[in-house]
Amino acid sequence: MDQLKRMRLFVRTVETESFSRAGKAENVAQSTVSKEVAALEAHLGALLIRRSSRGLSVTEKGQEFYDFAVGMLRDLETAEARIRSGEVTAAGRLRVTCSPVFSNRLISPRLPALFARYPDLTIDLEVSERYVSLIEDGVDVAIRIGDLPDSSLLSRQIGCVEAAVVASPAYLAAHGTPVSPDDLARHSCLPFTFQGNSKTWKFKGSDGPITITPFGPLRTNDPESVHAAVLAGMGLAQGPSWMFADDIEAGRMVWVLENYRPRLYPIQAVSSTTRRMTGAIKVFVDFVAGLLKEEPHLRLR
Repeated sequence: MDQLKRMRLFVRTVETESFSRAGKAENVAQSTVSKEVAALEAHLGALLIRRSSRGLSVTEKGQEFYDFAVGMLRDLETAEARIRSGEVTAAGRLRVTCSPVFSNRLISPRLPALFARYPDLTIDLEVSERYVSLIEDGVDVAIRIGDLPDSSLLSRQIGCVEAAVVASPAYLAAHGTPVSPDDLARHSCLPFTFQGNSKTWKFKGSDGPITITPFGPLRTNDPESVHAAVLAGMGLAQGPSWMFADDIEAGRMVWVLENYRPRLYPIQAVSSTTRRMTGAIKVFVDFVAGLLKEEPHLRLR
């Protein structure tokens, strides 16, 4: 195995703190990762990773080499991208994660056009509300909504979305229309759950942000089930306005509390600094950015 591949395995081992997770991320056996990191140490004549019954830890020399390796691999990708002329090429397997709503309504129906243009590209699409770790799960790019914590990941904002509170006309006729977030305490609210907890609803008030915890007869981690429950007249829901746009336009739903709508949430494409498929990542991110640009409720503004 060449030194570049050994460097990549070493970088992944440091980031995941595990030979097995590094192997999973790079699609090689754990034994291969351990052997190649040991070969790299022998080549350098220095211990880079300390092994113990408690796990792995990077040595001082290992941290120094890691910083060098990350920068070198990133510079190599940049140089390769600059040397390539013309259209960016995209080939091989790209691992992508996004939410079910994004996959079902936006990305998957448009993929035939992408594959027709790049026939050597294949995509592994993990559809989940789970917050996937790009490093540990071996994911190349994630499409995420909201602000991101500070990290070594690369991000590019490709769109934005606003939150809307909606209800069916039948529900509002039977229970009245809330005129402020305080009124929601007397209404049936349909919370979306994430990792077992109800997501709070956020609003912008005259005195600052307002946050409430919704309560109602149904809790679910599936946005499409929330959508169906609203149409069935079970209560109010807060979610991305683009998910409800067609129903609002057709009169099947009503947007309420518009004067309290919170700030726009960014839609971001996130990738690791050590990912190798630069061309494929750029092609895919540009593709999704183009889809968002066509959606009035999702494009940058």
